Amino acid sequence: MNKTILITGAGSGFGALSARALAKAGHTVYAAMRDTRGRNAGRVADAAQWAADNNADLRTVELDVLSQESADAAIDTVFAETGRLDVVVHNAGHMVTGPTEAFTPQEIAAVYDTNVLGTQRVNRAALPRLRAQGEALLLWIGSTSTRGGAPPYLAPYFAAKAAMDSLAVSYAGELARFNIETTIVVPGSFTTGTNHFATGGHPADEGTVKAYEERYPALVEQVSQRLAALAPADADASQVAEAVVNVVDTAHGSRPFRVHVDPANDGSEEVSEVADRIRRDFLARVGLEDILHPH
Repeated sequence: MNKTILITGAGSGFGALSARALAKAGHTVYAAMRDTRGRNAGRVADAAQWAADNNADLRTVELDVLSQESADAAIDTVFAETGRLDVVVHNAGHMVTGPTEAFTPQEIAAVYDTNVLGTQRVNRAALPRLRAQGEALLLWIGSTSTRGGAPPYLAPYFAAKAAMDSLAVSYAGELARFNIETTIVVPGSFTTGTNHFATGGHPADEGTVKAYEERYPALVEQVSQRLAALAPADADASQVAEAVVNVVDTAHGSRPFRVHVDPANDGSEEVSEVADRIRRDFLARVGLEDILHPH
């Protein structure tokens, strides 16, 4: 069944790959990105050309997750053009690297603004209509760093992804009685196929960075190289897009709560199995079993 899908941060990486995979699977997909008439104009043109070449319904829409007005306008556009929205994919994110001490509180807050508050803005724009609609899916792109092995120098990003995961878990129960389903897709470290490291930010406090560089020389480069070495030869970011398509195409009400895509196997899946079991058991103990599934 054709679904209308909105993907945030779909200019590159997992977002762009998922948008194309979903459109190729027969869905109407809105690849949302900011500054569609400026720095992302080329990506808008590329998406339009790809849609024409593949006879697929891939569209682009302006959406800056840092702006509630932009999120509201994007959702308005989708409903004006299609009359419904079946799936929201929370994918927009921004990575920063560097010693944690070197980041100012404002710099860390900016990471939260994109990775955490951005999802809240989109939810506040979309959920009133999704609740009235009576059926939908929220699909969150998480990170194995939330529960798996995590290297240093990525603390603001990892903390933000963990906060987003907590939001997703809470939303899952709160939306179940509105028949809105939740799945969290959890990618591991893919050092190719995404722009995370290439476009990542850095702390402005160069003095503190230099102090850490004396004891941890070239740590970021070492982490990137060693993560790449851990991954099997066939690891590819398109595996995340394939997982997204599989989740979307699964019948409503029977989708998995969490899906790991982690070729390097950093341990997140094992820990998540315990954490999610404890969540299920606890909700059953307090008489809230019904919110474990949409209805």
